[in-house]
Amino acid sequence: MSLSTSDKLKLEIRGHTALVTIDNPAANTWDTESLPALKDLVEKLNAEKSVYALVLTGAGEKFFSAGADLKLFADGDPENAGLMGRLFGEAFEALADFRGVSIAAINGFAMGGGLEVALACDIRIAEEQAALALPEAKVGLLPCAGGTQRLAWLAGEGWAKRMILCGERVKAQKALEIGIVEEVVATGKALETALALAEQVGEQSPLAVAACKRLIHSGRDIALARGLEEERREFVDLFSTEDQREGVNAFLEKRKPEWKNA
Repeated sequence: MSLSTSDKLKLEIRGHTALVTIDNPAANTWDTESLPALKDLVEKLNAEKSVYALVLTGAGEKFFSAGADLKLFADGDPENAGLMGRLFGEAFEALADFRGVSIAAINGFAMGGGLEVALACDIRIAEEQAALALPEAKVGLLPCAGGTQRLAWLAGEGWAKRMILCGERVKAQKALEIGIVEEVVATGKALETALALAEQVGEQSPLAVAACKRLIHSGRDIALARGLEEERREFVDLFSTEDQREGVNAFLEKRKPEWKNA
């Protein structure tokens, strides 16, 4: 089934499960090609009545996804930031609203937008060596694809602040303890476990599953919609600061940033 419009997103249909693999070497980053492709793909899968579940994983053994390609933000252009914020929002919100069950098989580093796409899924399975972080503030940015909102809902305000404000990276076991992931498995087993869980979804009525998911999301989404909008606005506002340009370029130049607080 050829539904993906980008080679950076590989699709395989296994029974009632759509397996989507992020394949953008070397770190499975998101860009202006893969984000619209994800939105388009989810919309097409919503129309495929035989698809009940979606499993998302990363190509290779090291990265689930390292998030956005920071080279896109090196020039500090607010217009470009607005475009990227919109693309991230549309793609990950489409994933969050997928009518079936979405499962992230986190097979390596999930950083920034890589963790945010996993947070947009219904369930997360992480391999024991996986590391999760929202390190945007270290480069003068903020998580603009749901990170400030969904992480707080899952892990609570305290851990959301530790990870976002203090830049704390957590390993899979700690992520399980604080509620970011639902299961930790051995290295190389995330995809197998996620696909088995997706098989369980196929035993339920897809109409009942869709209705239950809408109800589970209903109370949260009223507050979440406003927060996601504010998140993208604040992201773009950072592009009028010196620190945004300093942070991104320091990262790309592999040096420590010199913050001006301006």
